[in-house]
Amino acid sequence: MRCELKTERLLLRPLGPADFDAVRVYAADPVLTRYMIFFPHESEEETAAFLENAAAEWKQESPSVLEFAVMLGDALIGAVSLYLKDDELEKGDGELGWILRKPYWGGGYACEAARAVIDFAGQTFGLVRIVAHCDARNEPSRRLMERLGMRPVDGAGARPYPKTGEAARELMYVLPLSCPNVPGDRESGS
Repeated sequence: MRCELKTERLLLRPLGPADFDAVRVYAADPVLTRYMIFFPHESEEETAAFLENAAAEWKQESPSVLEFAVMLGDALIGAVSLYLKDDELEKGDGELGWILRKPYWGGGYACEAARAVIDFAGQTFGLVRIVAHCDARNEPSRRLMERLGMRPVDGAGARPYPKTGEAARELMYVLPLSCPNVPGDRESGS
């Protein structure tokens, strides 16, 4: 699968090994990735393996996760992830994640990119609901989820950080999608 999404200001395209230098900048930053479960990347090899896996998923007929590079002109400013298969996802759900380099915070880029991926997910995969999680201390991610129209649900529980052994309170947000041709559309109540 090869996919490019265009918004007013951004291009979202498959993330892959050619993006190593730009991804390494944010993937290895412990401050920027503080609230991300599988970051920071501790070595260049870890970043390279992540990008190889991302590229391999784009080649799958039925991918588990799609990693989109968020491009502003020629600059890779972050990424948006769409998880399609996970033991914790209900049928018809997709999970959204994002990271944006700090110089681009506050400009609406994360919201613009996430909206494009949400639209793509509903149209391409017939998803009926998007979920997202964040550390309760991550105020910018919480506000972004609310700007996207997502609503909090109770009982998300603890957010374990495998690299540090730390655990924090996790928030879960959901966004029902309107997919009238999909049986069991949660928004329509069928």
